[in-house]
Amino acid sequence: MPRDEAGKEWQKDLLTGLTCANFPEQVVDNLPNDLSPGIYYGWASVGNGSVHKMVLSIGWNPYYRNLKKSVETHIIHTFKEDFYGEILSIVITGYIRPEKNFSSIDALISAIQDDIEEAKKQLDLPEHLKLKEHNFFHLPESKIMNGH
Repeated sequence: MPRDEAGKEWQKDLLTGLTCANFPEQVVDNLPNDLSPGIYYGWASVGNGSVHKMVLSIGWNPYYRNLKKSVETHIIHTFKEDFYGEILSIVITGYIRPEKNFSSIDALISAIQDDIEEAKKQLDLPEHLKLKEHNFFHLPESKIMNGH
């Protein structure tokens, strides 16, 4: 799955309070056509740092009425500092649900929290856990920027 610089698109959603790393437009435009919009889970690494659980949204985020398709990665980990300019590597291991609109920000936040809990549960299963150690997550030393 994608590996790209997260720098320009790292953000904290002021409404939900979640920190996300968004892949650049050129990455989103080159995703496989058969990858349906929706909420996924898997593993993510920043630079050559530790691999963490993540939840990923692929699509147009109907609540925000986005006009462009996006890929937003929420890494289930608290970083000590931002990771602008770092290489973000992800592996998608499962699907949670299709994207949908919500009647309120509270309903959206509740669904996101449910998605995070589902991801945590699924990623503890052996078939997903084994992918955490995949060589894909080990970058050459020259790509490491600030050692997450």
